[in-house]
Amino acid sequence: MKVVIIVPTYNECGNIIPLITALQVQFQRLRHDMHILVVDDNSPDGTAGLVREAMLEHRNVHLITGAKAGLGAAYIRGMRHALGELAADAVFEMDADFSHAPADVPRLLAVLETSADFVIGSRHVKGGSIPVEWSIWRKLNSAGGNWVARYVAGLYGIRDCTAGFRAINASILRQIDFSALRVKGYAFQVALLHQAVTLGAVVEEVPVNFIDRKLGTSKLGLRDIIEFVLNAWWIRMRAVRTFLRFALVGASGTLVNLGAFSLLLHTGMNKFVASPLAIEISIVWNFLLNNYWTFKERRTRDRAAIKGVKYNLISLVSLGVSFTTFILLNLLVPKIPPLLSQLAGIIPAVFVNYFLNSYWTFRHHASAPPQGEQAATATKAASHSVRP
Repeated sequence: MKVVIIVPTYNECGNIIPLITALQVQFQRLRHDMHILVVDDNSPDGTAGLVREAMLEHRNVHLITGAKAGLGAAYIRGMRHALGELAADAVFEMDADFSHAPADVPRLLAVLETSADFVIGSRHVKGGSIPVEWSIWRKLNSAGGNWVARYVAGLYGIRDCTAGFRAINASILRQIDFSALRVKGYAFQVALLHQAVTLGAVVEEVPVNFIDRKLGTSKLGLRDIIEFVLNAWWIRMRAVRTFLRFALVGASGTLVNLGAFSLLLHTGMNKFVASPLAIEISIVWNFLLNNYWTFKERRTRDRAAIKGVKYNLISLVSLGVSFTTFILLNLLVPKIPPLLSQLAGIIPAVFVNYFLNSYWTFRHHASAPPQGEQAATATKAASHSVRP
């Protein structure tokens, strides 16, 4: 496995060579093809020059440079280079200031190999720690950032959302549309993690002892904090907007369901036959609206017909939930109006539909073309198929 450790730098001339040396020692313990990619933001202190000298001694050390635009922008440049030119199978995020111990690299890599897609060197799980000498402000800043990430951005189950020490499977990174993250600073850490979770990545946290830097100064500023908070709310609003659209579609589907059910009853059809038929009619209605409105911004790999099949398969599950609720209510409360029991059966089915379709039928894949391009490709293929 080819592993690339990305190290963003800005004025780290006192740390970068000792870090490269320490990492090379750890690489001797590993059976993988280990590399270091330094992403330098045109440091005026000569950091890039030192890395170039190290490259003469170590063939597995690489350097790319660029204008200073923030931690997130540096990582995006580094990840694109690691995935492209270096063809990495796994990518690490790591600070240059020895806040992350090189000796912990093998531990994170072992978990990535065996049980996870996204491994976090966590300060906030049992066994992890932050420096005791941190000021109250620094501790509150760290705790507050994690609180915002967990409860505003929605990363509830992860203890250290803002950690900068990570090992990530390249297959997950290749699905992420970096341009859609819309962040340049420290907010990148949460934006990337949220996208990985949305893509279904298995996330595990490995306890680490975070060490305060001995040389240089921290690059975290007020602008980064503001961007971090705004990005967390943006993530939440996007999720809420999608669910609200889905809910509106569901509400319209409910009207279609109940309308079709009433019409079928009016024709004299048995209520136990009319119920699943009305549900299926609403399923088709809901799929069309969700495909072309609710999830239209997601890039999916399947054509509309395939997504329609998936949607119907999931709907069979929700149909079972809805119809079971309908039957139970009629058996337990025989005098309940059929229309009311039909309505009660719809409610749990809505949540089943949303979560399963969001993470399967309409799952986002950054490498897939937009829906408009898919339609154009399908049309072009159809036109070729009918030529004599």
